[in-house]
Amino acid sequence: MGLTARALNRATLARQLLLRRQPLDVVEGLRRVVALQAQEPPSPYLALWNRLDGFDPAELDEAFRSQRVLKAPLMRITLHAVVADDYPQLRAAMTPTLRAARLHDARFKRTGWSIADADALVPDLLEHVATPRSNQELAAWTAERTGGLPEPGVWWALRTCAPLVHAPTGGPWTFGPRPSYLAAPLPAHEDPDAAVDHLVRRYLEGFGPATARDIGRFTMLHQRVVRAALARLADELERHAGPDGRELVDVPGALLPDEDTDAPARLLGMWDGVLLAYDDRSRVLPEPYRTVVTRSNGDVLPTVLVDGYVRGVWRPVDAGIEVTAFEPLPEHAWAQLAAEAAALCDLLAARDPAVYRRYARWWSKLPVAEARTLPG
Repeated sequence: MGLTARALNRATLARQLLLRRQPLDVVEGLRRVVALQAQEPPSPYLALWNRLDGFDPAELDEAFRSQRVLKAPLMRITLHAVVADDYPQLRAAMTPTLRAARLHDARFKRTGWSIADADALVPDLLEHVATPRSNQELAAWTAERTGGLPEPGVWWALRTCAPLVHAPTGGPWTFGPRPSYLAAPLPAHEDPDAAVDHLVRRYLEGFGPATARDIGRFTMLHQRVVRAALARLADELERHAGPDGRELVDVPGALLPDEDTDAPARLLGMWDGVLLAYDDRSRVLPEPYRTVVTRSNGDVLPTVLVDGYVRGVWRPVDAGIEVTAFEPLPEHAWAQLAAEAAALCDLLAARDPAVYRRYARWWSKLPVAEARTLPG
């Protein structure tokens, strides 16, 4: 028997801890959801607030400071927060993609340096970042050693493809707009195939059942690499028929809730993983709203989930949280959203009440069925 689209939605919400907030600490909660996109510093905090019962942002502050949770370029060549013991294999799996994205880019090639030249600089770079160094310091350090090559230069490439993690810089969300870097805590060697297999398993634990194309979309791994991993893992995986007849793969024994399971309203932060983890994003993000929520430059707005699907967006305003619904919502959904908004305002009050405010320009052309300001 195949899985319906709604059953897949509920599977994603269950594995991403969005059907019910779970009583987990931040490290175990993050482990359960695999990775949290972190290019905007508040987003991992809002993601865990949506998923964990009694979430204390100070606990995530400490996890970043103690390096139990690491922030680094990984899947889709974007910054993710992951648990430290997952990082080495995730990094090894993504290394060819990270290198190709920077060392084969015209912006690196026009420096005149070869890939071998850049690689030869890495040991000295890692020694230099045994203690945190700012982006500006490292740009100057690299320019000094490369003879002032054309911008954006060798450092632009190495800050993504060299084994570096972001160092906490302070501020309300641990990391500010001016990054600092540290050498990544990596073992001497990770087998590339084993690392990709680990990434595929972890993806399925957090986002399955899924297709090979879904895995490729989440990671930006080439389909050849994904399919080779699925072949190696064939005896370990279960298979299902999707609503369109395509084969879905999954890890055995993973959550598959009934499709009629209630899904509470949620106020997701920018770039939440449930919107980015699939080739077919309609699992959570209805197709008519895809280009509304995902803007032309790649910004993914803070979204409103009602009954498990995106139904609008939200932003902070002086009086609380403004929710813009793309379609009429029932009053019981507005009541749930009001409770979420009050709790979110409590979180933001101690951190940054104007979170994401600089993205407000996108609100001028939204489809609006109804907008309400929900007080904090």
